[in-house]
Amino acid sequence: MTPRFYCPQTLQLDSPFVLPAEQAHHARQVLRLQAGDEVVVFNGEGGEYRGRLNIEGREIAVSFTAYDAVERRPPLEIHLVQGLASGDKMDWVVQKAGELGLSSVTPVAAERSVLKLVGERADKRVQHWQQVAVAAAEQCGCNRPLQVLSVHKSLAAVLAQDFAGERWLLDPDEGVALSRSEAPRGAVQILIGPEGGWSPAELATAHAAGCRRVQMGPRVLRTETAGLAVASAMLALWGDY
Repeated sequence: MTPRFYCPQTLQLDSPFVLPAEQAHHARQVLRLQAGDEVVVFNGEGGEYRGRLNIEGREIAVSFTAYDAVERRPPLEIHLVQGLASGDKMDWVVQKAGELGLSSVTPVAAERSVLKLVGERADKRVQHWQQVAVAAAEQCGCNRPLQVLSVHKSLAAVLAQDFAGERWLLDPDEGVALSRSEAPRGAVQILIGPEGGWSPAELATAHAAGCRRVQMGPRVLRTETAGLAVASAMLALWGDY
């Protein structure tokens, strides 16, 4: 696969582009690219630029040869609200959500979340997850990296925000089977609880907010599996699978 670099800057077909230091280091020291090698550069605004490397000393530039307006996000816009999970589970969720083409992940400090993040520690973790999302976009060919939003202090805080779409809650006990559900009309937000699931109070809050309850069969899925499984199923039913 042609190496791909995410550079959130202005790109022009007729203007050589100097790779930022971090991307240049990756190209030289990790990928071992040479002058004349073909690469792809994208800035997250849609489309991508194809070009060849020019190397002068420590500077690596790309001479663009073509622009492709390709869009690889699925037609179904999916946003994941993920209860904070422990260990490296959040890294896994963010990476795979990016590979699937989801639009965003909102980490939420659920009542039963084992992982606790506040202040500077939360900001640093979000920055780390955003880099995970960028790497996933570079690897999978998506030209719009998934956006990792700030850690929200509660599910109620998420639901209090305006969202131009539907909100779906995965509920193995009372949800309607996904295969029997009507397709979402526009964007959809999937609410996934942490390891211990949503608390009764959180479920009541979601119900009061008008969230649609759906299920993926009678089995209880792990927190790092649930959102990715339901997103994949939705893309198979109403997306581009």
